[in-house]
Amino acid sequence: QVQLVESGGGFVQAGGSLRLSCAASGSIFRINAMSWYRQAPGKQRELVATIINSMSPNYAESVKGRFTISRDNAKNTVYLQMNRLKPDDTAVYLCNANVNTDWRLSYSYWGQGTQVTVSS
Repeated sequence: QVQLVESGGGFVQAGGSLRLSCAASGSIFRINAMSWYRQAPGKQRELVATIINSMSPNYAESVKGRFTISRDNAKNTVYLQMNRLKPDDTAVYLCNANVNTDWRLSYSYWGQGTQVTVSS
């Protein structure tokens, strides 16, 4: 079993910054992709950013140039630096990781989510 624990959410004014963290622990053989999603009330879950090992990260168009995803493989942790935040960024942010628990089997795991609220 693998657990993902997010932290770093909160309340910020428009134009401000927040940094989210997501630490993975448990039966980890290898972590493949790590991603951040977000879900606002009444809206579908949206992929915000993905990072796969040494490959270039991918971002949703709405956050390009403002958000940066990074990972520390030694700590099994992924980060999301969010700058120039807008009220439209208000959502629950969820961490997702695709994890090999042995050399054959991989599973998708989710964190519990962390609330980000941006006031205008």
